Amino acid sequence: MRISVVGTGYLGATHAACMAELGHEVVGLDADPAKVALLSRGELPFWEPGLDDVLQRALATGRLAFTADPADLADATLHFLCVGTPQRADSPAADLAQVNAAVDSLLPHLGHGRVLVGKSTVPVGTAASIADRVAPTGAHVAWNPEFLREGHAVEDTLRPDRLVFGVRDAADEALLREAYAPIIATGVPVLVTDFATAELVKVSANAFLATKISFINAMAEVCEATGGDIVTLSAALGMDPRIGPQFLRAGLGFGGGCLPKDIRAFMARAGELGVDEALMFLRDIDDINLRRRQHTVDLAVSALNGSPAGRTVAVWGAAFKPESDDVRDSPALHVAQALHDAGARVVVHDPRAMDNAQRLFPSLEYAPSALAAADGADVLLLLTEWREYVDADPAEAWRRMRHAVVIDARNALDTESWRSAGWTYRALGRPAS
Repeated sequence: MRISVVGTGYLGATHAACMAELGHEVVGLDADPAKVALLSRGELPFWEPGLDDVLQRALATGRLAFTADPADLADATLHFLCVGTPQRADSPAADLAQVNAAVDSLLPHLGHGRVLVGKSTVPVGTAASIADRVAPTGAHVAWNPEFLREGHAVEDTLRPDRLVFGVRDAADEALLREAYAPIIATGVPVLVTDFATAELVKVSANAFLATKISFINAMAEVCEATGGDIVTLSAALGMDPRIGPQFLRAGLGFGGGCLPKDIRAFMARAGELGVDEALMFLRDIDDINLRRRQHTVDLAVSALNGSPAGRTVAVWGAAFKPESDDVRDSPALHVAQALHDAGARVVVHDPRAMDNAQRLFPSLEYAPSALAAADGADVLLLLTEWREYVDADPAEAWRRMRHAVVIDARNALDTESWRSAGWTYRALGRPAS
């Protein structure tokens, strides 16, 4: 099939490369000529494991190209809408400016037999609104939400756990099935539904995951007040088949470019629909999540005997999660900046996110290695659970520190090995002794 992908950020670049990997002819459109040039050379503006290989293979076959000219999309049958929907600056609601601009750019190039397929995470009702705008061209709209996890985007695109098609016409469903035929042939389930349900699937999934994360973090607060151990509690809860172990690791909480803004936009949309009471619990979920950041700051200040001014804090981790260079709404950098603002000298290391962190947080210091960050530090904070930190030699790190105090804000380190190496070990939701 001839396919276009509108927007070549994290979602769009991944989708374009993977659709070409499936054998389609794909053209990716972006308003930024510099990004178009970068992708055309086989280079990514972000880091995602394995995607660079997929991108370069697709370009080598000639099945993938990038452009800044919407006219180059005119012969595509399916137009996948993959632009961003960030939080608005003046409210918790989603900013649909990029979505509306993308639709405007496509309108002159749509016609009968063409389908605009939304993948962006949008407030429920957006697909119907776009369908009304597209209708005079004779084209149709479908909604096919994405479920990508940063660090696993290629796997999640080529081997997803489900495909959701929100359609109004059987012919549109048939085209989507044709586009995803190699994936469907492997047995991946397909759910065909209406626009509203397709839009709600993504935001509901994110709201549920955020709820699960904040629930276990709320239990960590209770554990700290009672002397309980959140790691053991999490393990016990995860053995219940009704609950399961995923997303039950207590710690610093969630961040990134999806969960925080998506649950806020969901609440805002519920208010517009007059059902805000149905999602009021998400306010508590957001509050619990943000509270974990301040609690980690408080633990660090306590470890510094209440006086962070002039002390050195080593921070391991800047990305919002491991296997990503994404620092949007990063809990790690939020904590690091708060300690810097309190007067501490904060030295950060991250395997992948250093450049992005330096651009957004230039007042922090950055070290070339994890051990270099620990040089002369009074306290070490593990804020992103990269494998190299989890596997680090606590004895070697101990030798670098001025005072061997570690705060494991992700409950990822081996407690006994760190304590045996001479560290004072603290973790969120665990006994201090």
